[in-house]
Amino acid sequence: MNDAPPYQLLADVVLSLHVAIVLFIVGGLIFIIVGNLRAWPGANAFGFRAAHLAAISVVVAEAWVGAICPLTTFEMWLRAKARATTYAGSFIEYWLQRVLYYDAPPWVFALAYSLFGLVVAATWWYFPPMFRPRTDDSDV
Repeated sequence: MNDAPPYQLLADVVLSLHVAIVLFIVGGLIFIIVGNLRAWPGANAFGFRAAHLAAISVVVAEAWVGAICPLTTFEMWLRAKARATTYAGSFIEYWLQRVLYYDAPPWVFALAYSLFGLVVAATWWYFPPMFRPRTDDSDV
């Protein structure tokens, strides 16, 4: 029986989480803009908007200081522990990495993330989040 930790599987889980965060950031902006244009409920929910702004802010900050995303670092560590070659392996790993990773100079990423972050910040001004006071009618 093999009691070795499933490092390859864990690396794929980290990669999937990374893709989910990317989809949240990109899809979240689309949801905010389209949701406001179509008056969808939830498009301006403060918690969602704050989480979205925080997520892109972290990405922009990492790009400006030249930091490697901790999820990428953790994924690579898991792949090394699995003695797996980087970016070759399971179906999930292969295709998700094609979507996430590509070669460009660091300034291209910093510029792209910064512009995207500015668009997200602009949505706070153009489509402000809703600050709904909590009402609890159960005490009535």
